[in-house]
Amino acid sequence: MSKAEILAELPRLAPEDRAEIQAKLEELAGDGWLDANDPLTDEQKALLEARLEDLEEHPEQSIPWSKAKTQLKTRFGV
Repeated sequence: MSKAEILAELPRLAPEDRAEIQAKLEELAGDGWLDANDPLTDEQKALLEARLEDLEEHPEQSIPWSKAKTQLKTRFGV
């Protein structure tokens, strides 16, 4: 399958399938977002990695951003 055929097929896929493909592409891209020029400390990067791993291992425990945002607004009145 050519790149053009793949790109043409993407819009026809179910959202779940596109999310799976996106996750795979991000995995293949590696950890490039954690580079030396990043303003995050090593400790902050490790914390982010640990939380991402936890999310991948326990996706059922996560909530959508819209719900989290509502909860934060309710809790902190922002």
